[in-house]
Amino acid sequence: MSGHECYHCGQWIEEGEAHDCWTTTEAALTADLSEDLRDAWERLRDAAAELGEQRIYASHKSIMFARTSCYFFVRPKRTFLELCIFLGRAVEAPQVRRVDRVSKSKLRHTIPVRHRDEVEPPITDWMAEAYQLSGASATPRAPGALERRPGAERS
Repeated sequence: MSGHECYHCGQWIEEGEAHDCWTTTEAALTADLSEDLRDAWERLRDAAAELGEQRIYASHKSIMFARTSCYFFVRPKRTFLELCIFLGRAVEAPQVRRVDRVSKSKLRHTIPVRHRDEVEPPITDWMAEAYQLSGASATPRAPGALERRPGAERS
């Protein structure tokens, strides 16, 4: 009896057995939401869709919103929606529960959303800012400006 344990869900998978716990759908992730959370989710989705062309897709336990890269995602929880917005600056506001640097240029802002009325400025403004940031191309370097690797010798 050979197989392995899925490191995502912990389920035992027999050798040759198909298993895909990672792929899900938006409907599956939002099916068990309370009425207040469902209203908040619909408002978040509508506000994001109004920003312009993008991909909206479900991945594992999150619903991702992306242009060239993901600019925010929502993790539906039992009592709230965990909204994570990627911005190029740190925002200090009562709505923001946590800020984490995720790359040289982006910070993830974690915001719990419990009701539709919370999905308004400044949250929608931050979503729009993240949308714009995700479509911006990388800043071009000045001609001749090269990064020097540590320990590299001059020629």
